[in-house]
Amino acid sequence: MDNSILAYYQAIKDGSEIVGRWILLLYTWIVKGLQDKAFFYDAKKANRAINYVENFCRHHEGALAPQLIKLELWQKALTAIIFGIVDKTGFRQFREVCIIVARKNGKTLLAAAWASYATFCDGEYGARVYFCAPKLQQASLCYDAFYQMVSKEPELSALCKKRRTDIYIESTNSSVAPLALSAKKSDGFNISFCINDEIASWRGEPGKKMYEVIKSSFGARRQPLLISISTAGYESEGVYDELIARGTRVLLGDAKETRFLPVFYMIDDIEKWNDINELKKASPNLGVSVSVDYMLEEIAIASQSLSKKYEFLCKYCNIKQGSAMAWVSSETVHRAECEEITLESLRGSYCVMGIDLSQSVDLTAASIICRKNGVDYIHTHFWLPAGALEKATARDGIPYREYIDRGILSLSGESFVDYTDVSRWVDMLVSDYEILPLKIGYDRYSSQYLIKDLKNQGYHTDDVFQGYNLTNMIYEFEAGMNDRRMLIGNNDLLKIHLLNTALYSDAESRRVKIVKISKYAHIDGVASVLDALAVRSKYFDEIGEQIENED
Repeated sequence: MDNSILAYYQAIKDGSEIVGRWILLLYTWIVKGLQDKAFFYDAKKANRAINYVENFCRHHEGALAPQLIKLELWQKALTAIIFGIVDKTGFRQFREVCIIVARKNGKTLLAAAWASYATFCDGEYGARVYFCAPKLQQASLCYDAFYQMVSKEPELSALCKKRRTDIYIESTNSSVAPLALSAKKSDGFNISFCINDEIASWRGEPGKKMYEVIKSSFGARRQPLLISISTAGYESEGVYDELIARGTRVLLGDAKETRFLPVFYMIDDIEKWNDINELKKASPNLGVSVSVDYMLEEIAIASQSLSKKYEFLCKYCNIKQGSAMAWVSSETVHRAECEEITLESLRGSYCVMGIDLSQSVDLTAASIICRKNGVDYIHTHFWLPAGALEKATARDGIPYREYIDRGILSLSGESFVDYTDVSRWVDMLVSDYEILPLKIGYDRYSSQYLIKDLKNQGYHTDDVFQGYNLTNMIYEFEAGMNDRRMLIGNNDLLKIHLLNTALYSDAESRRVKIVKISKYAHIDGVASVLDALAVRSKYFDEIGEQIENED
């Protein structure tokens, strides 16, 4: 089959290629996008890149050196996606790629080969190609692989001049160089192609800032390409976590991003960490560059201690100790939709309530959950400071004014939400609709004067710590939406918050907590629902019969 993408997809579907959940979602998304003409396949460009790698790029170390690289089907398919899928202008569709694959799967070699193709065949005069990592020594690994490839091919070597800090191609005024992690020193670069090596080791804010500096340097290029490669690692709240969260959201079909390609080779079942078939999902080259005997030896070592097991989970399974992935899919959210859940439709009901209060000019949310005939009906209301409306609309890209008109959102206060408005809303439930909150859960960091006010009015409130202790509530909410036992009406703002939510998992305890999918995302509505579920679970023995709302 001339199309390596379709060949690999067919192999996945018939079971001859074993892949995990995220790779299956990736190729399903790609094939559907081609069918729907969201983007297009240029066979000439795809095959040109594949043929270049197999005819001009060589192994530079190990038993196979200096033989030409022979790509496996998964590598051909990935090369075809990156270089052969184009937009309607004929330029590359994907400008940002994140590839997570287990150790020993040849990711550095493949990245160097792609860099070679980008340097000599991309048609970019004045190309600036970089290999970036936290330390120059790490960045030099992929750079050296590139140099060794080029030096072994007379046609390519004749075009290059090795200088002290880079490799220069005079005919196209292009250069290739390693780059250590320094956002300050990298400002002003005009990068056309960049390999970010081992992004899981890029620390926190400096790493994220460097990543953004590289992306921002692409402005003047026609089809720039940023490829991040890594195994899982140990750094938390860095660019790795951010890319995983963004990527899983894309693969779940809910993101607006169209230029980001997430390629996540990971195991699905942590219980099967020592199962060769499961490990194939993280190591597509298992049996090729990674022998089964080698992997069995590594499994034996990992079985000797907990620390070695965690190392194995990280490097051979791509299960990070503490990582965030997108939570529910748009399909799950859609299943939980129904006609508008009005307060009138809940009249005369007992309920539980959750309140998530903003700490600054953020949104505040309150949710009530009323059960009728075994189905939980969720009604969520939001508040936003009046003075923040225009800025929040521009920042979030959300039509907040429309939600005000629909009665989903209220303006409250000028610079900060006036929490007496929340208190009045609770009173209105009781006085106007005879909806009685039996328990009210709130984030323990909430405003204490609101809580005191509610207590003085006779409401039973309880603080909820929004951490790993909500694991059961999170899974209950997800299962309820999938089974249509928990319905959210047509509340678009709550839907957005659901799709903004990622789960941060602890590999050791298997517990999860909710986090934002990105820095400026909002998940307040979801937090308020979980607060309500938490108090319902905690006090169910006391209020269970009333909560059922049976006549």
